[in-house]
Amino acid sequence: MLEASISRGGGRPPRSVIVWLAICAAMIFVMAVIGAITRLTESGLSIVDWAPITGIIPPLNLEEWNRAFAAYQNTPQYIIDNSSMTLEGFQHIYFWEWLHRFWGRLIGIAFAIGLVWFSWRGRLSPELRVRLLVILVLGGLQGAVGWIMVQSGLVDGMTSVGHYQLAAHLALAVLLYAMVLWTLYGLTIRRKQRPSTLGWSVRGHAWLAVGMLATTMCWGAFVAGLKAGLMYNSFPLMDGHLLPPGAWTLNPTWLNALDNGTLVQFFHRVLAISTGAVVLLLGWRVRGSVIRGLGGAVAGMVLVQIGLGADTVLNAVPVSLGAIHQAGALTLLALLLALAARLARTTRGVAAWEIRA
Repeated sequence: MLEASISRGGGRPPRSVIVWLAICAAMIFVMAVIGAITRLTESGLSIVDWAPITGIIPPLNLEEWNRAFAAYQNTPQYIIDNSSMTLEGFQHIYFWEWLHRFWGRLIGIAFAIGLVWFSWRGRLSPELRVRLLVILVLGGLQGAVGWIMVQSGLVDGMTSVGHYQLAAHLALAVLLYAMVLWTLYGLTIRRKQRPSTLGWSVRGHAWLAVGMLATTMCWGAFVAGLKAGLMYNSFPLMDGHLLPPGAWTLNPTWLNALDNGTLVQFFHRVLAISTGAVVLLLGWRVRGSVIRGLGGAVAGMVLVQIGLGADTVLNAVPVSLGAIHQAGALTLLALLLALAARLARTTRGVAAWEIRA
């Protein structure tokens, strides 16, 4: 149920709860961008142990830095790819992994404290309290998934984390981000009950767009994990081919879509363009309604995002563009969820939305 009263007496939610959820959503957004930078700088394997409490403090003197560097020097990534790395270079990659973990802890603390405080003050309905508790548990699970991902890159012969584990880590982050946003929208968007010629199909269209965007983002994680973005740096064709040779070299055939960098990049491109077409059509369908502003925003943002993706490929995935591309996907997801929330708050039978005369 989207509409949720969070005070014992019902009515409008306290502004403090709304601000808290908005801050948490923003922190998850920042976390995902930091994660992209961590991946693009190949920093994710610089910290080889998991210390949820003591790990919050980075090395503070040369002896501690040398100890951390020595641990990293035993990893396959250092031995195979970074054997010439200096302590200064290690400190650079260590910073991004430490910041990624630190920010994750900070999100957990902020969310847990807010949940306990507002529950104690009686500001949350039982339904909303359960929903937020589920989000908190999933956040804890995300930490475990992140450590499993790191461990996948510490086994013999691996110089980066496994792309399946990376995709799972990103997918759970996207789910958490979406759940917090959906809860926030449910508490801030007022219900409208006005006749319209737009029906349930538009609501389904919005959710189709959300689903396609989420799938595209997960395939982007496959691209990143396989470093497939470095394989074909031309657009719209891939080195002069619509689908380059070598796209079907793995057996069984279906495995190419997940493990063959050529086909993975191709599918990511196809998914992105297909998602763009679905979103543009959605924006066109709501052009005459009171949500035409949101429709225009998602249409404009999807064009920006496709442009960012093409620019990222053409420039061989620089860190800056890769991080901005990640931020663009999260922004588009937030806008699509806002549009879906507006539709969900007004849909009634076949007459769902107000059309302006």
